[in-house]
Amino acid sequence: MIVLSGPPALGPLLARGALRSPFKRPAADAPFPRTRLVLPALRADVGRLAAYERVCGFATGDDGLPVTYPHVLGFPLAMRLMSARDFPLPLLGLVHTSVEIERYAELPGAGTYELSVRIEKLSPHRRGTEATVVTEARVGEDVVWASRSRYLARHRTTTAGDSTPQENRDPLPVVEEWRIAGDVGRRYGAASGDRNPIHLHPLTARLFGFPRAVAHGMWTVARCLAAHGVPERARVEAEFRAPVLLPGTVAYAADGTGRFELRGPKRVHVEGRVLPLAT
Repeated sequence: MIVLSGPPALGPLLARGALRSPFKRPAADAPFPRTRLVLPALRADVGRLAAYERVCGFATGDDGLPVTYPHVLGFPLAMRLMSARDFPLPLLGLVHTSVEIERYAELPGAGTYELSVRIEKLSPHRRGTEATVVTEARVGEDVVWASRSRYLARHRTTTAGDSTPQENRDPLPVVEEWRIAGDVGRRYGAASGDRNPIHLHPLTARLFGFPRAVAHGMWTVARCLAAHGVPERARVEAEFRAPVLLPGTVAYAADGTGRFELRGPKRVHVEGRVLPLAT
């Protein structure tokens, strides 16, 4: 365990990660850092929190942190682990494929939290190797919020695809249609600190193979949850199916069972659900 005095600066971590080769072909059984990074006595910055709420569509001025906000607080710690020399996957090109969040209690916006981040495991994936990053927020000894994010390093692999039959579901009913502005990536980047160049400008996005800038995956799920609503004690599951190009128009769809989708004319971008946790 390493206890930090403050959040690491993201700029140098991105630069350090970008200097490593994006062409590494790691194995799922490769060694990875087992360190748990801890930030004690962390409080949310009021200004950045308000900017985050505005860009994601959450109500501003509420007493509680949005359900996705601890991910933002823990992201610099995850970046420090994934940009380190002993992390076997190349940071450049990692794709955030899914997130699972469990909130066990309301999180006061003015509260003080101990935040910890660790890499739980590497797993084979049909398209490469996936790293699972665990983030936890504690008040005293109690875990009040936890998440698992999966990041995929794409490379050739002999791993077979999932042979489990996919459940055929009818499309969810559309609730709203959203026109997403071209500056959403820059606004979210300023609020969250995640200034990955694929999200900022068309030119920098094209350097990484995208025709235009793409929205942050965590912005898309946060925007959906702001519209959906989340109980005080809840489990959120979301899979990022395809990037949202900026600017663009998408449809937010949901039903009464907790399922939600964000989809475009040709594909589903985000698929997820919200489940209440037993008390």
